[in-house]
Amino acid sequence: MSVATPSAFSSRTALGSTRNLTAALVPVGRALFVAIFLMSGPSHFAPATIAYARSAGVPFAEFLVPASGVLAFLGGLSVLLGWRARVGAAMLVAFLVPVTLSMHSFWTVRVPMMAQIEFAMFMKNLGLRGGALLVAHLGAGSYSLDARRESARTSG
Repeated sequence: MSVATPSAFSSRTALGSTRNLTAALVPVGRALFVAIFLMSGPSHFAPATIAYARSAGVPFAEFLVPASGVLAFLGGLSVLLGWRARVGAAMLVAFLVPVTLSMHSFWTVRVPMMAQIEFAMFMKNLGLRGGALLVAHLGAGSYSLDARRESARTSG
């Protein structure tokens, strides 16, 4: 007795529709990924944020903190729209590396509770950096301005 039932994943049509579904989720993932950069970018202009960075030992905080906010915001916007997303992701990595090391150096904190908070922030930034590296490598996906530009370039 044969039990040959067609699987939803064995059919080309079903597999194609699964790919379409997951491709449609990529812009949602990009939006969720960059939300933190878009929301926090403008706060880098606040005097309190600049003062906090200065107290953490950031040199030229009056310049570097707002500049890092611009970098984070523009990189996030680029990834969100899928416009030059690989460049935008590289901007986010360029933002995350120095910020993570200078602002979340948990290994220097003596108060255990504060060290734990800084460790969590450090690991969050590490995960964000991983996401940015994935976008830098894979691009923005088929629902993006990059994909539209590529499609127009190859078809015309």
